[in-house]
Amino acid sequence: MHKSGLEPALLELVKSRASQLNGCAWCLDMHTKDARAQGETEQRLYLLAAWHDAPCYSERERAALAWTEALTRLANAQDVPDAVYLAARQHFDEKQLVDLTLAIIAINGWNRLNVAFRTVVGDYVSPHPGNP
Repeated sequence: MHKSGLEPALLELVKSRASQLNGCAWCLDMHTKDARAQGETEQRLYLLAAWHDAPCYSERERAALAWTEALTRLANAQDVPDAVYLAARQHFDEKQLVDLTLAIIAINGWNRLNVAFRTVVGDYVSPHPGNP
């Protein structure tokens, strides 16, 4: 994902939101620390669970977060609304949307591993400069 060309800040928001939805404390700890180390604000991290109502996210971020929620909650193909797909396509070209989708698939997999194996939360230290 580091070579995808997608903004690192966007990917951290996506990973954090999927981790919230999946109840993965370890991944949520990791990705919010990485986001802060890369300059993300506390307010935007605090409001992430309510991003639909928070004005601090761009339209591109909103499209990515809606796509994240649709794919994370996916039970069958009909669960991804056309409007969510069309909004994502408006803000991401085909390669970017594939890369974003792969990032969402990956974080959902990591969430499931960490939740299933009860990974202890709290010891992650971000390798990024500005490490919180």
